[in-house]
Amino acid sequence: MTTNHDDHVFVNCPFDDDHADMFDALVFTIYKCNFQPRCAREVDDAGENRLDKIVRMVEQCRLGIHDISRTELGATGLPRFNMPLELGIFLGARKLGGREQRRKQCLVFDRDLYRYREFISDIAGQDVKSHDGNAQSLVTAVRDWLSSYNSGIASGSIVWQEYLEFQQALPGLCDSVKLVKDELTVWDYIRLVYTWLEEREKAE
Repeated sequence: MTTNHDDHVFVNCPFDDDHADMFDALVFTIYKCNFQPRCAREVDDAGENRLDKIVRMVEQCRLGIHDISRTELGATGLPRFNMPLELGIFLGARKLGGREQRRKQCLVFDRDLYRYREFISDIAGQDVKSHDGNAQSLVTAVRDWLSSYNSGIASGSIVWQEYLEFQQALPGLCDSVKLVKDELTVWDYIRLVYTWLEEREKAE
């Protein structure tokens, strides 16, 4: 049986360019709060079925952050349901899994507070939060939620300010390790966040 990791957070959100700023802020906040983000983009293995990869990561994470704000009609006229599907897998693991899986907790975001009722009303009763497409609102809400699992985390406004400072430092950090900012992989970005936070903590 796979051990559940209390400090691992499953990140379920859009990964396209339009959502990149939100994803970057989310990953930074999770690390700043002393947790480890996990997402389907962290492993590039063509030999592993994507759904199998998601299920494995869900099993390994006690906590989950699910942004279903991009559940909308695409260019084909059909909705995008990847995020609600992954939320369903997470909730199913909590309901049907063993003792460790039943400890799972999650935070659900939509861009408007009650929009989800129009396309996924079965999750009524979940404490769905609205970030209104605003990265600062997302950072504050994630920090406040994670602080209930790990005390001593800086206030949301401080985490946001540090994120802005990191973004200003990011081009120089990329240059120092011969990376191009616009070509960063998820793991490139995660390593830079981790390194910057470690160096900042040592300097304080």
